[in-house]
This record gives sequence, C-alpha cells and structure tokens, in this order.
Amino acid sequence: MKENTTSKERLLKKIRKALLERRDNPYPNLEDQPLYPSTDEMPEVVFAEAFSAVAGRFIFCEDEIQFIESLLNLAEERNWRKIYCWEPPLQQMLKQYEYPFFETDRDFEQADVGFTLCEALIARNGSILVSNGSMAGRRLSIYPNVHIVLAYTSQLVMDLKDGFKLLKTKYGNTLPSMVSNITGPSRTADIEKTLVIGAHGPKELFVFLLDG
Repeated sequence: MKENTTSKERLLKKIRKALLERRDNPYPNLEDQPLYPSTDEMPEVVFAEAFSAVAGRFIFCEDEIQFIESLLNLAEERNWRKIYCWEPPLQQMLKQYEYPFFETDRDFEQADVGFTLCEALIARNGSILVSNGSMAGRRLSIYPNVHIVLAYTSQLVMDLKDGFKLLKTKYGNTLPSMVSNITGPSRTADIEKTLVIGAHGPKELFVFLLDG
C-alpha cells in the first residue's frame, strides 16, 4: 500500500535522515580557498583599474603636500566651499596646512563634500570598506553629493575577506554596528531601467591613496 504523505512530510523525513547519518565535510577548507585567480599586478594597480571601471576617481599621492595640492585644485575646479570633516586625524592634517573645513554638523544639509577615512580598500572589486566606528559615523559618507576618501597603502588588500581581517584586528570581537562596502557612486536603474547616478547617496566618489 502506498504511503499517503505530503511533500512537506517527505522533505522533513529526508532532513531527519540526513541529520542522523552525518558525514564528514568533504570540503573542510573550502572557505580558505581563493575565489579568484592570482595576479602579478600590484594591489594599487588592481584597485585603480577596478575603481575606475565603476566610475570612481582615483588619485595617488606620494605625500601629504601632494595630497593637499590635489585637493585644493579639485575644490577650485569644482567650486567646493563646504567640505565637512569629523575625524580627528583628518582634521589635524587639514589644520596643519590651513585648509578650511567644517568640523561640526552645522548647516550639514548644505554640504558639498563629505571627507572621511576608511577601514580598507578592496583591490579586487575596487570597493571601499567603511564603518560607523569612527567620528564620521553613518551620515558623512552618504548625505553629501561628493564623498572623498583618504586611504593609505597599508589599508589596501586584495579581497573582502582580507578587509574583514583588518576590521577584526582593529576592533576585536566587538565590530561596529554598521559595516558597508562602497563600490562606486550611488546608482539605480529601478525606474524604467534608466540609470540614475546619486539616487541613494553621493554622485561622485574620490579616493586619494597615500603611501604609508
């Protein structure tokens, strides 16, 4: 006589049987295996190419002076007047070179630029790992139309898993409540399949990479 069972009961029966007949994982080291083929290119080159491919603007600077000069030229060219910076290390650098910026959120709705550090640069997909573990919080990398990131070559890693290792080293087991991976300017094509830049965040994304 054929057993009268529903598809749900048959599925649960298979699950129970599988749990009773546990076997060793045939691929115990699968998570440690590389997802991408190895490359001989320098991480800086890999990041620059991938970041440019998603409409990011990459600028390498040998030292702080070259960075300030590049920032001044860019601000003059784009007519930026209200650059907001809330992280003490960045504020200290800008004050050292007498570069004007806003260090509070006063009139934040009029911000031209949000200027932040980052947790890591992911070379393989040209993305930026950020968190709310710094004074920049959640708003500064999202609200202004332009987001500028200052990063260092020591923060450049090949893959996302390596970026999370940096986070774990920095914060231990208590990771920030918000960790985000930014890949290029904000974009969407949800409405009539028309690409719109800056729909959910900055329209332009710049990365200044300093050696160090």
